[in-house]
Amino acid sequence: MKLRGLVIAAYGRHYLAELPGGEILECVPRGKKSDVACGDTVEIERTSADQAVIDSIAPRTTLLYRSDAYKQKIIAANVTQIVVVVATEPSFNDELLARCLIAAHDQNLETLIVLNKCDLPQIEAARAQLAPYRKIGYRVLELSAKQDVAPLLPYLQGHTSVLVGQSGMGKSTLINALIPGALAATREISTVLDSGKHTTTHARLYHLNADSHLIDCPGVQLFGLHHLDFAAIEKSFPEFLPYLGQCRFANCSHSHEPDCAIREATEEGKIDLRRLKLFQQITAH
Repeated sequence: MKLRGLVIAAYGRHYLAELPGGEILECVPRGKKSDVACGDTVEIERTSADQAVIDSIAPRTTLLYRSDAYKQKIIAANVTQIVVVVATEPSFNDELLARCLIAAHDQNLETLIVLNKCDLPQIEAARAQLAPYRKIGYRVLELSAKQDVAPLLPYLQGHTSVLVGQSGMGKSTLINALIPGALAATREISTVLDSGKHTTTHARLYHLNADSHLIDCPGVQLFGLHHLDFAAIEKSFPEFLPYLGQCRFANCSHSHEPDCAIREATEEGKIDLRRLKLFQQITAH
């Protein structure tokens, strides 16, 4: 008998699917190839009391993934919002933040930047680093996960959000404050899936309430965008939009060509120079 389940955890080629009644089954894909993601709705067939095989994946509304020249890594499916967690300490990677926002734009996701550890003295430097993002309309929420995560809750309501960020930004603290017992749930999964051998690259979906869900991903140090072409990346910089198509050359790279509308706007202070440099870095490789 075919069952329908929601993939709530992805560990390599092992998955946990939650049935509508709340029962959780350990699943593996039927074939050798596996492109199942946390957040997928799947059709499964039970093979024992607590195990099943995945037969098919229901059509997705969104798919967040990163890629390089050789492979792609699926992050999460059917999400509606990306929450990028940065912190005052350790300092965060500007390019990684920009890349996450470009991937979100490609999938038409809502975006929220959470500046964590805002109780630390480095707060002003972090605010300055995020100022160009606020200026072009990105939402930035400051909080300290160790003190109070309540300000984040309204932003998560009604969404399936995916939480991404570098290691060390306090993502785990945030998850544990939002979902008491999350650590215990992860430990239980490790036991179900035979200790820690599948736990290194896991993504995990948690239910905040009936309408709001949160997918936690492992810390990301790189976010490849090999699957996006130059034009897609260009359109993902909202401050570029008024000037696109105004450069002298149709294939302008906005790096060295004469009469480049983007560079002229930057010189006039209409585009932040650091953002232009980020764009040049991202499209150069």
